[in-house]
Formats: sequence, C-alpha cells, structure tokens
Amino acid sequence: MAQHKYSVGQSVRFSPDRYADASARGAYTIVRTPPDAGGVPQYRVKAKIDGLERVVREDQLNQS
Repeated sequence: MAQHKYSVGQSVRFSPDRYADASARGAYTIVRTPPDAGGVPQYRVKAKIDGLERVVREDQLNQS
C-alpha cells in the first residue's frame, strides 16, 4: 500500500489525462483518501469552482 502524498483539506491542481475531459482541469480540495487502486494512491477531490467531486489518481495532481 503506497503512502498518500497529499492530505485532507489540502488545495491541489488537477490535470486530467490527455484524452479525458479538459474542462475538469483546475483547483480542487482533497476531501477524502480512499484505498489505493492497484498500488496507486487515489483521492476524492472537490472542485473549487462548481463543487463537483471526482476520484483521481495521485499522478494527476500537483500542489497548488
């Protein structure tokens, strides 16, 4: 099980994969740290602009 790099409440920038919805890119807040998926840390994040939540991989996040 990998260690999470970010913690709940932290602000991050989400950069989706090349073929994903580019409109999802932007500022988010970490809401929860669900269990890893195949050894890759995941995060439940909430968009600061519209409040939508999504589950993303750690490699899709950067410190804000």
